[in-house]
Amino acid sequence: MESNSKTIVWFRRDLRIEDNPALAAAARNGSVLPVFIWCPKEEGQFYPGRVSRWWLKQSLIHLKQSLKSLGAELVLIKAQSTLSALTECVDAVGATKVVYNHLYDPVSLVRDHNIKQKLGELGISIQSYNGDLLNEPWEVYDDDGKVFTTFDAYWEKSLSIQNESGSHLPPWRLTQAAGSVKMCSIEELGLENESEKSSNALLGKGWTPGWSNADKALTEFVESNLLAYSKDRLRVGGNSTSLLSPYLHFGEVSVRKVFNSVRLKQILWTKEGNSVGKDSATIYVRAIGLREYSRYICFNFPFTHERSLLNSLRFFPWNADQAHFKAWRQGRTGYPLVDAGMRELWATGWVHNKIRVIVSSFFVKFLLLPWQWGMKYFWDTLLDADLESDIIGWQYISGSLPDGHELERLDNPEVQGFNYDPEGEYVRHWLPELARMPAEWIHHPWDAPPNVLKAAGVELGMNYPNPIIDVDVARDRLMQAIFIMREKEAAVNASDASGTIEVVFDNSENVGDSANIPKEDVVKGKGPCPSSSSYDQRVPSMQNVCTYKKRPKPEEDTKKLNDNKLSYKNERIKMSNVDGDLCSTAESSSMKKQMTISRNSFSVPRTITMSHDRKSFDDEASSHVKLQKEEEIDTEINSCKNEATTR
Repeated sequence: MESNSKTIVWFRRDLRIEDNPALAAAARNGSVLPVFIWCPKEEGQFYPGRVSRWWLKQSLIHLKQSLKSLGAELVLIKAQSTLSALTECVDAVGATKVVYNHLYDPVSLVRDHNIKQKLGELGISIQSYNGDLLNEPWEVYDDDGKVFTTFDAYWEKSLSIQNESGSHLPPWRLTQAAGSVKMCSIEELGLENESEKSSNALLGKGWTPGWSNADKALTEFVESNLLAYSKDRLRVGGNSTSLLSPYLHFGEVSVRKVFNSVRLKQILWTKEGNSVGKDSATIYVRAIGLREYSRYICFNFPFTHERSLLNSLRFFPWNADQAHFKAWRQGRTGYPLVDAGMRELWATGWVHNKIRVIVSSFFVKFLLLPWQWGMKYFWDTLLDADLESDIIGWQYISGSLPDGHELERLDNPEVQGFNYDPEGEYVRHWLPELARMPAEWIHHPWDAPPNVLKAAGVELGMNYPNPIIDVDVARDRLMQAIFIMREKEAAVNASDASGTIEVVFDNSENVGDSANIPKEDVVKGKGPCPSSSSYDQRVPSMQNVCTYKKRPKPEEDTKKLNDNKLSYKNERIKMSNVDGDLCSTAESSSMKKQMTISRNSFSVPRTITMSHDRKSFDDEASSHVKLQKEEEIDTEINSCKNEATTR
């Protein structure tokens, strides 16, 4: 390509200079226009929460300074349409190419595919790259070319793939593309409103966003904390993990760099016979693999943000109890470890992974609340909120994955408290009302003798709640719900005389033990829309679906899809009407005005609104949100159904 070419570098969740394949490719071929486009309208229900937007703002400031030092200005644009903003940038500087790095969540898949098609129709070259994963989702299949649906089988195959792509060094200098582009300041993007700034100021004391800070955090972890990671990671208090997840989410450090850094230590410690270090590195590499797997599942099964991967879970009688949902959010369930975790999440936007598992399991198994509600609340409140990781985590906990927690499994928070917080230090820190409780009773204060409670200043039901549900009652309710689910599933299967139910194999197991997974499937070498390079983004395909029974006619298929929407009504556990007080749990006031409700939307009750001094848990006003429709994804999939190319 001629050196006088002009390239638009479209930044998204790849806010770094180092090992950024899209930026590196553009820098080699003439002048560049770095662009970040903020389009709240397109975020829909997955509009980021307060703390996540704070991180994004700080990261953009850092990136803008770094690009300026290299000779280029990061253009910030707030738009109603990403496509329109990109075309305006192209026209303004006379660009001949647009480059970007891939994203894999269902919303981005639809948007990016649409943008690529539209720009191509305008004669603009568009090139996309892998800047987020070790292997692309369409590169990892079993021996029959089918999608893996269990992690171990996927990760074993993924590690066996020899990926030739190496890291990309930061460009020495950049040449700014000439032209006038309408841009806004970082404040005009609206990532942080005035009412949020006082709370956000506290975040800066514990976190330092930005790609160069990510590099420092990685070095500190690998050199100082990785060795003891296998033991320290089980401590729920303090910084016992890598703390790299928000940096990874915003692409401030490449997963390839993290993987290679840890892998080198793994090789070194194995050679030295350091079993502790080897185990730590192995466990952390596996954690990287789980992040990879989350993108893999979301790409190949783009409905997983609203439906369970296992088909049978559509019959589960979830209990949409908003009072229980509110008690869980507020940390007032009466189970100290659960409550401490939820209070920490609200106060800091961060909780240890083990606590995430505990509070999620309690949410699903004790309270029988829909896992989608919990996933959305995590998205709205976590500093490292990551849609794909949240999806895989909540589906794993709820038994929605072939290799997830058994649906019957019910973990006792009291036992977990003594396992992971034996002295009660974590609970005391986040539940000051239990600060004087002895370690012997702190994880089950309801069993403590009256004199112990009095000495500790604890009045159950007054300054600390009684358990919201007894463990034995919760177990009985869970088993009852599972029984109802299996009865309904059996009834539907028995009545399926027309042969319209389709089953996709769990490809990591033998055919006889196949899992009932919804019908979307991907076959190796099939399904990508035509692109300018073999590196380009692909989209899921519905070709060569492996099924047991005949496919229904198109009109029957559409009707069945609508009939199988998530429903939470059943005769044993009656649901409340969830259409009354449902909305996103952390949207800004400007977003509330844009939100509407649809008959086919999956909505999530709104979170509490707390005053900054935390005087009370105020009741919230209601509004509504609209979820990304799976039909929109299906439209994009089917649009390139007959245009498959083989890599």
